[in-house]
Amino acid sequence: MSTASVYTVSQVNSYIKGMFVQDFLLSGLCVRGEVSNLKYHTSGHVYFTLKDEGGSIAAVMFAGSRRGLAFPMQNGQKVLVTGQINVYEREGRYQLYARQIELDGLGELYRRFVECRERLAERGMFAAEYKRAIPSFVRVLGVVTAPTGAAIRDIINVAHRRNPYVQIILSPAQVQGEGAPESIAAAIERLDRLHPDCMIVGRGGGSLEDLWAFNEEIVAQAIFDCDTPVISAVGHETDTTIADYVADMRAPTPSAAAELAVYDCRAFLDSLREKRALLIRRMADRLSWERERLRSGQLRLRLYRPEYRIASLRQSLIDMEERLRTIMEHRLEGERHRLGLLASRLEAMSPLKRLGGGYAYVTDESGRGVLSASQVHGGERLNVHVRDGSFVVRVEENRDTEA
Repeated sequence: MSTASVYTVSQVNSYIKGMFVQDFLLSGLCVRGEVSNLKYHTSGHVYFTLKDEGGSIAAVMFAGSRRGLAFPMQNGQKVLVTGQINVYEREGRYQLYARQIELDGLGELYRRFVECRERLAERGMFAAEYKRAIPSFVRVLGVVTAPTGAAIRDIINVAHRRNPYVQIILSPAQVQGEGAPESIAAAIERLDRLHPDCMIVGRGGGSLEDLWAFNEEIVAQAIFDCDTPVISAVGHETDTTIADYVADMRAPTPSAAAELAVYDCRAFLDSLREKRALLIRRMADRLSWERERLRSGQLRLRLYRPEYRIASLRQSLIDMEERLRTIMEHRLEGERHRLGLLASRLEAMSPLKRLGGGYAYVTDESGRGVLSASQVHGGERLNVHVRDGSFVVRVEENRDTEA
């Protein structure tokens, strides 16, 4: 083989890219197609596939060109994409680099999605009053999904991490392709007869076509008729299906559904420990308060004990007796002083004192005092009282001093 005909992969890709660049038609064309495999990247780029009945082409709109996108893109939309076809040399594949994207009416699948959603909404299958609450503590968790997909592994891992004692019952179903809607509906009915506490219905991400089984009315009706609370977990966070509207709760991913359904035992145990510590602190505070109240009660009880009461009354009596004695002494002192004054006055008026001064007191025989000479007559006997005794005299003559 001649070495002149051997090229590197990079040389080939570069040559092909040059051909695309030189082609005037490919440098600015408008392509009609239906959006599929849509992905909004965190960098701001939008990746999607543009397809029709005969084929598909990869497409990308870089963040710098997002001003040419005036609406939120969704899988199933029929659009007109203006841009250029070029080669991504690193992977050796060509794709459509979009500069502007406009709506060109709804794609067939998207139209069917909207029609089914409006029809079921009119029947009240999305009404809030039919939504059931997800149990707080799930012991038996039912799962309807493919037995070999990543969704069941994610659900098992998350559920056992949050609560290793939860029982998981898998009702396997075909989640895409022909016969998938009937398989999902049958799996839901089969699992509902086992009466789990909660049921997760879903699958991992995919295109609108891959997720279409969850947009069929037979699946929506099975979810609506289910007695078990249902969490819908179909695709990624940006994917929305009819099952999401009918289910009692929607989860953005199967892993998130497991987190919503299974209570975190670790959080529960941490909460129990915190409440136990709080209870111990409050019990200690209450016991301290009760001890203080008991000591206060004991002090008050001592004040009401009979011996303390008697001692208090005895002291009161002693105090009253002391005050009474003081009052009596003051009163007696005053009375003694008054009595002394009266005695002095009485002594000054005493007949005996007058008799001591040379005076005499005269009475007749009947003991009446003689105060006037006219009271006596000659020959009458009178008693004369002096300071140191008395004697009897006879009246010889009655002289009237006025005569």
